[in-house]
Amino acid sequence: MIGGLTEEQEELRALARDFLADTSTTARVRALVDSGRVRDDEVWRQMAEQVGLQGIAIPEEYGGAGMGPVELGVVAGELGRALFVGPYFSSVVLAGQTLTTCSDEAARAAWLPGIAAGELTATLAVGDLTGEIDTAGVTTTAAAADDGGWTLTGTKRFVVDGDTAGLLLLAARAGGEVALFAVDAAAVDAAAGGPPGLRREPLPNLDLTRPLATVTLDGVPATRLAGDAAAVLARVGDLVAAALAAEQAGGAAAALEMAVEYAKIRVQFGRPIGSFQAIKHRCADLLCEIEAARVAAEAATAMLAAGDPEGPLAASLAAAWCATAYTHAAKENIQIHGGIGFTWEHPAHLYLRRAKTAELLFGTPARHRARVAELAGI
Repeated sequence: MIGGLTEEQEELRALARDFLADTSTTARVRALVDSGRVRDDEVWRQMAEQVGLQGIAIPEEYGGAGMGPVELGVVAGELGRALFVGPYFSSVVLAGQTLTTCSDEAARAAWLPGIAAGELTATLAVGDLTGEIDTAGVTTTAAAADDGGWTLTGTKRFVVDGDTAGLLLLAARAGGEVALFAVDAAAVDAAAGGPPGLRREPLPNLDLTRPLATVTLDGVPATRLAGDAAAVLARVGDLVAAALAAEQAGGAAAALEMAVEYAKIRVQFGRPIGSFQAIKHRCADLLCEIEAARVAAEAATAMLAAGDPEGPLAASLAAAWCATAYTHAAKENIQIHGGIGFTWEHPAHLYLRRAKTAELLFGTPARHRARVAELAGI
């Protein structure tokens, strides 16, 4: 429904927000960041068992709720608000939507139930150098093995949760075309008798709440996914852009709320700073920008769900706008907080870190604006 969220979708938003308010508090996020942990296993289990968020956009026959891009965007927005630390985006959005979109029934049956139940974490890596979902950037190669399988050789950079995912979905060139392959990372990592061929190294990352990794493959055994990989990745690229836009809109809204609350209690010259016109104008401008971001993300997910031919254009439009809005809101939040906003102890910098990293993950705003112009025939 492009005109707005349904009652059921609003209930899903409330359910996710309430759950995250209890389990992904600022204190808990800070504790995870300070300890260097990339997820809270107990919260991840509760999320699967109590609210079933991991299976929200996975078909019912594989243990999911059978919902679609709109509901996935709703959940992503709430995770962005809470700055959730965990492999949701990698497992559910990247890998989950790739498997859901592909036509390989054996692969879907093998791995989607585990993702929906929160028992299997997974991720997707396409472009080798940038991490973007762009088949032109694929240089990793696939070679046919004597046993009828495949082996992969190459390096993937900026892989979200690439150092911990149990399943790696990777794009590689096989016989002149790009294909999708699955690597059981847990099995390869545990291989005995000689080098396993798979090396996964965490990357230093500005965003302390979303780990990235370099994945190096040297003759790693892999399973080829059936179907048209280019068509699957084109669809997945739009779904990922829209879901990330929803996450960014949620994070931007949280940053604005944080700034407004502080402006109400911070007193200067005998008055709350929120009563000063300069602060009012900043917050009002941000509100307009963030509301536009929310609407753009919701429209993009709705158009993709409906199969609208302009869905890809809407996804890139939302990606460009929401990324810019999130970074702006995160910066303004720090400015309104003043000196305390620059301190390590205050959570404002965590939102700015997430905003700046997400801005680059799957295509910069400039890249998406160029795609909008191309799709619109400008």
